[in-house]
Amino acid sequence: MNEGSRHPKVVKTDAEWRAQLTPEQYRVTRGHGTECAFTGPHLSQKEPGVYSCVCCGAPLFRSDSKFESGTGWPSFFRPVDPEAVVEVHDHSYGMHRIESRCATCDAHLGHVFPDGPRPTGLRYCMNGVALSFRADAPTGGSAS
Repeated sequence: MNEGSRHPKVVKTDAEWRAQLTPEQYRVTRGHGTECAFTGPHLSQKEPGVYSCVCCGAPLFRSDSKFESGTGWPSFFRPVDPEAVVEVHDHSYGMHRIESRCATCDAHLGHVFPDGPRPTGLRYCMNGVALSFRADAPTGGSAS
């Protein structure tokens, strides 16, 4: 899955992931789970910054691509880099969906749907526990 990508893979044992992540982060990212709607972090985060993979720290989305989808999960219309997120066909629960995974460590992030806003028309519906957020450094200001 990531052959030829400029994102080198991060590979850890199950024990290493369990030691690094909270039980909920592990359940969602390594066990392909889903957090309950409206319960995860980052849903109402408005600050400019970067959302990264909670497992490996790879940058995934910028706040300028985040939008309010009303679904209860942080939603974005494009990744920070087209190669940052890989898409995998998911046939679980008798449905066909497109799963979004971190290209660097293969963490389950959420799913992508074709009902997002312009310019892409995509909605990357992400589990908040799969993401960490780093605010942009303040710019400008007065010199003393």
